[in-house]
Amino acid sequence: MALASWTKSFGFAALVLITSPLALAQSQVTQTPPAPPVTVPTASAQAAPAAATSATSAPVAATEAAPADAATGPALDSSYTPMAPTPGKGMPVDKGIDFQDQYSELGEYAYWLDTIVLLPIIVAISLLVLGLLFWVMFRYRASANPIPSRITHNTTIEVVWTLLPVLILVGIAVPSIDLLAKQYKPAPASAVTVKVTGYQWYWGYTYPDNGDFEVVSNMLSKEDAIKRGEPAQLAVDNRMVVPAGEPIRIITTGSDVIHSFAVPSLWFKMDAVPGRSNEKMLIIKEPGVYYGQCSELCGARHGFMPIAVEALPRAKFDAWVRSQGGTVASDTVAAAPGAATPATAPATADATTNTATQPAATPAPAAAQ
Repeated sequence: MALASWTKSFGFAALVLITSPLALAQSQVTQTPPAPPVTVPTASAQAAPAAATSATSAPVAATEAAPADAATGPALDSSYTPMAPTPGKGMPVDKGIDFQDQYSELGEYAYWLDTIVLLPIIVAISLLVLGLLFWVMFRYRASANPIPSRITHNTTIEVVWTLLPVLILVGIAVPSIDLLAKQYKPAPASAVTVKVTGYQWYWGYTYPDNGDFEVVSNMLSKEDAIKRGEPAQLAVDNRMVVPAGEPIRIITTGSDVIHSFAVPSLWFKMDAVPGRSNEKMLIIKEPGVYYGQCSELCGARHGFMPIAVEALPRAKFDAWVRSQGGTVASDTVAAAPGAATPATAPATADATTNTATQPAATPAPAAAQ
């Protein structure tokens, strides 16, 4: 009985030992996932990596081409030659009794106000008063009027000589106030700014919009002025150069005492006071050289502080700024699009590359399992 039980136990154990490796192998074969089917890529799928590759290489080509384009671009003009003045333009003339010819809209308006409005009124009043004086002198002389008149009031005359001056003053005030308001109209934001500083005894012109450089202006000697074909005691070594036909914001100040920046042919006059900034807009109608002087008694050499303003077309003004080591806003704006092109291309290429490579990367997580 014991032998039979031992035999059954031994047989059962042998059966377990034989069948266990087979069961383990069968379970491993069952859990192994089937191999993914092999598919032949289509023509569009084969073209996608090529497109991604070409898109990826596009930024490199654009980046390499950009310096070449910049190198072969037109060179910035920095040549400057001082403009020769026109005789009689922007300067005093021999035996002149009138205002200088005006080369700004405000100057033309002021000249019209003086010539068309004020001068006729002044002449008419002067002739009227002179005529009344002569009429009274001869009409009411003692020999013709041995017994003087006792009349002390005349209502009609009193009304006339009260209302007529009022009407005259109103007629003068309307254009005068209009001119005053236009003279101090603020300059637009796009105006070229020039800071004018009065020193004892010369001028300094600073350009904060073009690199904040300063040009120092001193009077030339009589001999040097004649050699350059300019009027004596008005010519300077370095002029204040501005663009013609554009609004200019002029800010005046003084470094020591009160000066006055005045250019008669441009109808411009502004005091330069230490510790204070005065601002006024100027628009010069056409290119040219315009002369002025300090118009405030500022010291021993007050009479030797001439002003020379040179108005140039915009392109020549930009060239002058570059010749002084300054900067021009148009140069920066022109360079901006070329610099932005390489930065835009990689972003487009990256997006194209990610889209093209995404289907090939999808099976990776399943294979890892």
